[in-house]
Amino acid sequence: MKAIWAPWRIEYILSEKEKDCIFCTFPRQTNDRENLILFRNEQTYVIMNKYPYNNGHLMVVPYFHTSSFDGLSDDVLREMNVMTKHCVEVLSKAFRPEGFNIGINIGKAAGAGIEEHLHVHVVPRWGGDANFMSTVGEVRVIVEHIRATYDKLHPLFNS
Repeated sequence: MKAIWAPWRIEYILSEKEKDCIFCTFPRQTNDRENLILFRNEQTYVIMNKYPYNNGHLMVVPYFHTSSFDGLSDDVLREMNVMTKHCVEVLSKAFRPEGFNIGINIGKAAGAGIEEHLHVHVVPRWGGDANFMSTVGEVRVIVEHIRATYDKLHPLFNS
């Protein structure tokens, strides 16, 4: 049997789970690197997914707390789209992916992991990056440590 090491998962497994919405509490804090916040704009921010589907898995999050499009102004929606485009540009420069998955999961039935706060997923993709591991083993292989990815992307967002 082959072993796949994912030592960062133990941090999540043993950690006390957040009672408050992390998409609301993280941007109120100043430790962006620890919270994986790459960029802040007026009405949205970009955060790395701590448990990514692929290297460079980002999320565009409005500051406004809502589980759907209800309450989001047209300005916020525009900024979400502009920031999503910017994420694609930065990820293209940093990783040269062959494609992207971009989407919003509304509700648990649609796959939302944090269903109480709407956010856009931006996932870079490469040919052959999906294999039996995700399908059969329910395991993802992430080839770069998340802090190394943060350090690579942060200057590109903030230059």
